[in-house]
Amino acid sequence: MTKINVIIPAYNEADSIASVINDIPSIVDEIIVVSNDSTDDTEVNAKNAGATVLIENKKGYGYACLKGMQYISQKSEKPDIIVFLDGDYSDYPKELTKIVAPIIKDDIDFVIGARLKRLREKGSMTPQQIFGNWLATFLMSLFFGAKFTDLGPFRAIKYNKLLNLKMEDKTYGWTVEMQLKAIKQKLSYVEIPVNYRNRIGVSKVSGTVKGSIFAGVKILSWIFKYSFK
Repeated sequence: MTKINVIIPAYNEADSIASVINDIPSIVDEIIVVSNDSTDDTEVNAKNAGATVLIENKKGYGYACLKGMQYISQKSEKPDIIVFLDGDYSDYPKELTKIVAPIIKDDIDFVIGARLKRLREKGSMTPQQIFGNWLATFLMSLFFGAKFTDLGPFRAIKYNKLLNLKMEDKTYGWTVEMQLKAIKQKLSYVEIPVNYRNRIGVSKVSGTVKGSIFAGVKILSWIFKYSFK
């Protein structure tokens, strides 16, 4: 039986986190919510919804993901697949079965949930997000021949392959770092179209000018770093 763990980084997602957890299919063995220095009821609501709750006081998406991975590394029984999912309810957690299917059925290493335009609710991605995704995936195609079209946060990867990537980014470069390292290590990968809706609450990244600029710089720095390796 395939064991699946879900890691959900969450910063002040009290209004959405229970809905995310409740919509995750029962094929998942453990849901791990990493509260990234939240100051609201994220932790209480996640625990009440049945998730394992960890606390990472250092702010940053990557810090939260690494905290979840550290927790899993200490478990006696390791999962086969790790799924990463945001806590803002912009993704459809029920589509997790679609995300993991290529790994389970076709032995694919890595799956990205691609937020295609036709499946996105109007306004769910800001213009800077759309442009940033296009630019990053264009550069990955140009430099590495990659076939990615999105940096979507809803993704699944074999646990042993994830460990081999030796992830290190602490903030906004986490998703692109994973994709670049997957290319470098020649992991098999596919994109699966997923639905995407307006998040609950305000984005901490794309919702601010500072966040958008910082995320863009981090993404581009990872791409150029790997381009000259």
